[in-house]
Amino acid sequence: MAVGGRPSTGNRGAELMRVAIRLERVTLGWNVVGVVVLAFTAFAARSVALAGFGLDSLIEIGASTVVLWELAGSAEARQRRALGFIGVAFLALAVYITAQSTFVLVAGQHPRQSVVGIAWTGLTAAVMFGLAAGKAATGKALGNPVVVTEGRVTFIDGLLAVSVLIGLTLNATLGAWWADPLAGFVLVFYGVKEALTIFGEVRLNGGVRAPGA
Repeated sequence: MAVGGRPSTGNRGAELMRVAIRLERVTLGWNVVGVVVLAFTAFAARSVALAGFGLDSLIEIGASTVVLWELAGSAEARQRRALGFIGVAFLALAVYITAQSTFVLVAGQHPRQSVVGIAWTGLTAAVMFGLAAGKAATGKALGNPVVVTEGRVTFIDGLLAVSVLIGLTLNATLGAWWADPLAGFVLVFYGVKEALTIFGEVRLNGGVRAPGA
């Protein structure tokens, strides 16, 4: 029951849940569009970085789908499975970045300039950072570690967008084709670190530790 015009705890929780679902749906929709855009731009520019970023978008689609599934039921067993899936997504992302960056450096592949790729990765970075902040705040308020953790996946997605953006921009302006793969290695650290953190929480705390606890 509302007291003094303020929403009840139950209403507040329901509103936060709706916000979390909207954030995940926006993330899912953005990345579905992104896969299509990146497929065309990667082919046109012969860019391994853009092709790889498209794969990252697929991983983010999977993570958002897992979270939407988890939000449909908050049982602890479901939370553990959802966190496990997200941890695997982080590892897959780290493996992809390592393989992509190594291949580009060894092969000395010089991609073409891509104005559309620069615009899309710049816009994606801004959108992902905004969504990540929203998920972190909403997940913490809900006490839902899965939403908080997926927010970190989204944050990594934004970092990767910045990495690709820097590489594309340096290649277009200075011909520095090697900038993108070098920047990509930085993200491997974040991906592995988050995966290990998630698996540690699942093993030691049952995967249901409240954010900030």
